Amino acid sequence: MILPLLDQAIASRAHLLEPPHETAFRLFNGFIEGYPDLVLDVYGGTLVIHDYAEKPDPALIREVVNYICAAINWLRAGIIKTRNGKSPEETRGILLFGDKPDRKIREHGVWYALNLTLNRDASFYLDTRNLRKWLIEHARGKTVLNTFAYTGSLGAAAMAGGAERVIQTDRSRAFLALAKETYSLNGFPIHKADFLAADFFPAVARFKAAQQLFDIVLLDPPFFSTTSRGKVDLVHESARLINKVRPLVKNGGTLVAINNALFVSGKEYMQTLEELCKDGYLTIRELIPVPQDFIGYHAVGAPVADPAPFNHSTKIAVLDVRRKDT
Repeated sequence: MILPLLDQAIASRAHLLEPPHETAFRLFNGFIEGYPDLVLDVYGGTLVIHDYAEKPDPALIREVVNYICAAINWLRAGIIKTRNGKSPEETRGILLFGDKPDRKIREHGVWYALNLTLNRDASFYLDTRNLRKWLIEHARGKTVLNTFAYTGSLGAAAMAGGAERVIQTDRSRAFLALAKETYSLNGFPIHKADFLAADFFPAVARFKAAQQLFDIVLLDPPFFSTTSRGKVDLVHESARLINKVRPLVKNGGTLVAINNALFVSGKEYMQTLEELCKDGYLTIRELIPVPQDFIGYHAVGAPVADPAPFNHSTKIAVLDVRRKDT
């Protein structure tokens, strides 16, 4: 049942399979393309299988791996990440074939460091590819704050675009260490003060207290997170998070707000943004789409909530900011 779907998915992405095999993309989105238990990604020469089955089936995985390796004969390694695995190692990823997974990929001329088994995710988000391109095109001469930076790909894209300064902040030192590897791959200078390992809420408070303002602020929070310092909840509190960082944006600057909550429709998120814009100090400039390979082709399934006017549940909005104190 799954093999014809994989064949169709590979054919739809033929343009992404051309040499030199350095980039990253979604090979099969089972949620949309007819097999919800599996999602397949390619990072350089490494196949990453995300197994969402309630009861994982090793025989099926072997069949999928054999089929994919026959169809794409330049793959060097493969990893499986089992969402319902019995150990943290299974969740983060187990090597299926090959000696070692790729440690870097290239996108829009920029190298990004990888650690595909560092986390449940693969250390590099494929759905924000177009946002990285936007940053390369719009960050020249700008100061940038990347909150919830994860492994820093958005900040690195801004650096590649000629940003004057980029501050990356995330709770995890391990994630920020990978961001520094990305800087090294591209020859970007590494300043310790530009990599802040801190919880979002005290970090934002610190910038406010210092009256530090930025030309671009990136807000890409996780779906849900709670610490002793505060709660992140993209279903119920998007407006609150936007209002937290909005005072850090210079007059005439830009706030990029992302909501990746599956259960928040595009209409709901737009209503939230439009409500915030009513005072005239925020304006929606543009919506950045998610790449089609990530969404999937020849849709069989449907998203949990209609993302329109966005094209995916990863809803990316670019907002222009006008300050009250000017």
